[in-house]
Amino acid sequence: MKAVADSSVLIALSSIRLLHVLSRRFPAGVLVPPAVWAEVVETGTGQPGAADVASASWITVREVADKAFVGLLQGQLDAGEAEAIALARQEGDAIVLLDEKDARRVAQRLSLRLLGTVGVLVWAKRAGVIANLRDHLDALDTQGRFRLSQAVRREALRAAGEDET
Repeated sequence: MKAVADSSVLIALSSIRLLHVLSRRFPAGVLVPPAVWAEVVETGTGQPGAADVASASWITVREVADKAFVGLLQGQLDAGEAEAIALARQEGDAIVLLDEKDARRVAQRLSLRLLGTVGVLVWAKRAGVIANLRDHLDALDTQGRFRLSQAVRREALRAAGEDET
């Protein structure tokens, strides 16, 4: 199964040196629309994710065919989120990787399968790709400046078998 990624997941995982986890989770590859590539690699030169994403052979830029749908989505989402959702819809069997709440709501309304940074890390813990989740969630907070509610943190740790005591 392929995935279509928005910028936030790529940047967050890169900031904690775990971008490679996506290639393990999605061996068929990860697609990014042009707006995401531009945001992470071109505009983001020197920032977390830029070099990692640019050099990842398993990440492919794919155009979105339905520009009108992207335009419609941009009324409520940024360009990268809109293109990622439109591309996931276009691909049909892809999972869309999103973190931002409004974008996730839109994806859910469109009945798209979705996963966020924390979900990828929970999978990595369960699959034995990472030793523990707690340290990586802490790193997301300190290194990645990733905002995570305590409720989401508790649920992720529970799902990974690392309940907080």
